[in-house]
Amino acid sequence: MFRLEQIGIKQVQVLKDISIETFTDTFAEANDSTHMKEYINNHYTLEKLTKELSHPHSEFYFIFQDSVIAGYLKINRDTAQTEHTHINSLEIERIYIRTPFKRMGLGKLLIQKASERAHAMQLDSIWLGVWEGNLQALQFYNKMGFKQSGSHSFFLGSDKQTDLILKKVLT
Repeated sequence: MFRLEQIGIKQVQVLKDISIETFTDTFAEANDSTHMKEYINNHYTLEKLTKELSHPHSEFYFIFQDSVIAGYLKINRDTAQTEHTHINSLEIERIYIRTPFKRMGLGKLLIQKASERAHAMQLDSIWLGVWEGNLQALQFYNKMGFKQSGSHSFFLGSDKQTDLILKKVLT
């Protein structure tokens, strides 16, 4: 049985741990360990995550299988978005599933949660950035109805990479 739970500052240490685990599992094999370490050390600190959890326009959710955290979702609106060109839209900044729970439909449930939140906020679309080298994720988002609408630079440490911007118009 799966369930979603919005989280707050009290869960910051657990969020940090699962963030590092899922980011590493997703990207370490295809990237230089120095860049990975630099990125993790700058983006997954307790201080930074506490600030993100405190932002009034960001929401974090854990998805559980029974009592075990299987993954998480971070969504942003308005001033919390990483880009401010997506008007009347909700950003999915992070969506990660732990390795043992992949291919169980959890990513789809998290996308559905983001869509529900966007509808509740009366927003027109949801968008995200995905590394152009993450073919599995690109295929998944395509199946979920996302279409490429642009690209931007993403720095993994000091390694400049390209993220594709994918957008889904809500009906």
